[in-house]
Amino acid sequence: MSDINLNSLKSLLIFKTLYETGTATRTARDLGITQSGVSRSLAQLEENIGIPLFMRHKKRLIALPEAEELYGEILGLLSNLDNMKHSIVALREFGASRLRIASAPALGFAYVPATIAGILKDNPKYSIYLDIMPSPDVVRGVEAGHFDVGFVTLPVSSHSLIVDELLTTEAVCLVPPNHSLASARVIAAEDLSGQHLVIPSQPNLAADQLLLHLSEKNIRIAGKTEANIAAVYSLVANGVGITLINPITAYDHRTAGDNPLIKPFRPAFHYRFGLVYKQKWADNRLVGLLKEMMPELPDHLVATRM
Repeated sequence: MSDINLNSLKSLLIFKTLYETGTATRTARDLGITQSGVSRSLAQLEENIGIPLFMRHKKRLIALPEAEELYGEILGLLSNLDNMKHSIVALREFGASRLRIASAPALGFAYVPATIAGILKDNPKYSIYLDIMPSPDVVRGVEAGHFDVGFVTLPVSSHSLIVDELLTTEAVCLVPPNHSLASARVIAAEDLSGQHLVIPSQPNLAADQLLLHLSEKNIRIAGKTEANIAAVYSLVANGVGITLINPITAYDHRTAGDNPLIKPFRPAFHYRFGLVYKQKWADNRLVGLLKEMMPELPDHLVATRM
């Protein structure tokens, strides 16, 4: 089978017009070329693709089924070219207009959506994709090129990514309203003796530090329930136990009704968050806008502003 050789769009455009007009004479007039040029272009196209497209009958051209299919393909191609033209105009005006974001759960439910809302308010023509996943998966996804930027829990280890530290928060304790510790102003590690804990099932810096601290201090808990971070708040609200959690996540999940109480915890355990991306995105306007639109958090949620 011979290779298909389409030298330029010109032959396809001549064919498209010929298919629509049905005559070489009108095609030549519409395109401002000679009738012999139309016939020559059609002959070359048919030779290149290896199939006839029209049947000649009494000086008339009758389109064959193959011509109908090719015509449909050309319409799709021209539509794609038109979309590409608009994309090029957008690239000139805005730089890259599409951004794929991955976020660790701690920031993904409200903080990052609020950031995206700010970006789209600046320019609704941007296209943004957001996915939420554990922080190690965010790093791997950005490294592999599946995402352009990622919001992560620090520290992260990567030789190929730029890491911008954003903020640090201090873990808080969630307590059911009817719990024996509900009246305490501050929850201390010693208060967890004999209590049931709700622990995130994904890697969680503060939870891991807490369990290590309890082990070192020989503080024995009654038991623990592990769950996805999205379910931790609901488990505490339903009286399953108490938990140590990032305050941004805690306040993001608050709804009207009988909510868990949010208490300071001692000793303090911290969450650090950052933004990761490849070097090629360092000076991109869209990434700059992403940083600019990150919402200011209330002082009671932030331990350190970077």
